[in-house]
Amino acid sequence: MKLVLITSLGLLAVWFMAVVVISIRRSVEKHKDLASDAGLVPNRLETLIGFVATFFDTLGIGSFAPTTAWFRNTNLVPDELIPGTMNVGYALPTILTAYIFIDHVDIEPATLLSMIVASVLGAWLGAGIVARLPRKRIQIGMGSALIIAGLLMVASQLNLKSEGAQALGLELPVLILACLVMAILGALMTIGVGLYAPCMILVSLMGMNPLAAFPIMMGACAFLMPVASVRFVHSGKQLMKVALGMTLGGLPAVLIAAFLVKSLPLYYLKWLVVVVVLFTAGQMLRSALAPKRTQQHSYK
Repeated sequence: MKLVLITSLGLLAVWFMAVVVISIRRSVEKHKDLASDAGLVPNRLETLIGFVATFFDTLGIGSFAPTTAWFRNTNLVPDELIPGTMNVGYALPTILTAYIFIDHVDIEPATLLSMIVASVLGAWLGAGIVARLPRKRIQIGMGSALIIAGLLMVASQLNLKSEGAQALGLELPVLILACLVMAILGALMTIGVGLYAPCMILVSLMGMNPLAAFPIMMGACAFLMPVASVRFVHSGKQLMKVALGMTLGGLPAVLIAAFLVKSLPLYYLKWLVVVVVLFTAGQMLRSALAPKRTQQHSYK
């Protein structure tokens, strides 16, 4: 099953790159001076943004929130182009991240495939349903729940410093419950509620090794982001120059951060999960209470 997922990711990457290359060629043909004016050559700042954000994304913190803040503070990308630019720029780094974790992290294949498929189906089938739900209330509820879960994990870490559960898969009927939760999380992704932290909590509560969350959540995002990105490419709702810089900076960052995550002892990995969960909870509550701006389309 892992081979099927990895092969599918490879085909998805080739398809996405073909779409981007065709789009760039058409832009160059339409604007003959584009290449000479360095219109598609990223600068150091754009590459740095991709490197830093993708590094933390690979750790499970997510890349969309810090990138959005960076874009808005520097006025590098207009608000209406931020979602498309981020999706296009981070699509290939996310696919690479998913490949590394799926290939190198021990997890029962049926559990991995079931939870990825559940989240993807939830995103596609549940988009119309959750779009009618009050996004602010969902963020407040999810943020509060993550804070509680994070504090419970802190208490557990302080009182029980043993290695704890290290299951690599789930059995029925627990797997069915986990898939239902992943489907809901997948649907919530379509309104900007990130997947990473809730997935980490879910895996931990199910008694699995926290490292198992990484191939699940990265795999789900890797199958969703390129499809969304192609829509942004065709519609022109992105800045390709900035997106290319984010991709060039993001790819090496994945390799560095993935090695760090895989080498962490379980005890310290759990502390990383705590940090990610509490940070994400704070971001959700801040977003819910902040004045409304252009909505992000986030899979993180």
